[in-house]
Amino acid sequence: MRIFIFSFLLVILISPVYTASIYSEDGDDTYLGKLGGNSLDPDSTSNPIGQYGSSISPKSINNPIGKYGSPISPNSVNNPLATDTPKLYGHDGEYLGKVSSNPLDPDSTSNPIGQYGSPISPKSINNPIGQYGSSISPYSSKNPLATNPPKLYDDWTNIKE
Repeated sequence: MRIFIFSFLLVILISPVYTASIYSEDGDDTYLGKLGGNSLDPDSTSNPIGQYGSSISPKSINNPIGKYGSPISPNSVNNPLATDTPKLYGHDGEYLGKVSSNPLDPDSTSNPIGQYGSPISPKSINNPIGQYGSSISPYSSKNPLATNPPKLYDDWTNIKE
């Protein structure tokens, strides 16, 4: 009985420490910031001094030697042959494709005939009159004053709602 109680208490005491070591301080190791033009937002990929916009941050798509910004990384938005690039999600959880410079990937935001890269698709950040691509929408990556632009994730399986 004493062993059972000791084991139970040990599990309770260790669990919070273990959980805290799994996740980063934002609660998700795969979060890569907000794809948007708001250079004052600390989470914006356009903020040059923020962790998601800096040219030296390992979590930035602007780091030319990093996993997400290198022209040769298979996970980079700047590699035209990459197929495992960061995924984009709207404020409502809507999947908006992969942020990629690969125009042949069907899920790429650079594929002009794909649903995520087309200038007429409602799910495209390239649609100038859509909620995700308009210069005036609060949910757009193209609005420098957007309050809730699309968010980037490395692995969609770990996204928390």
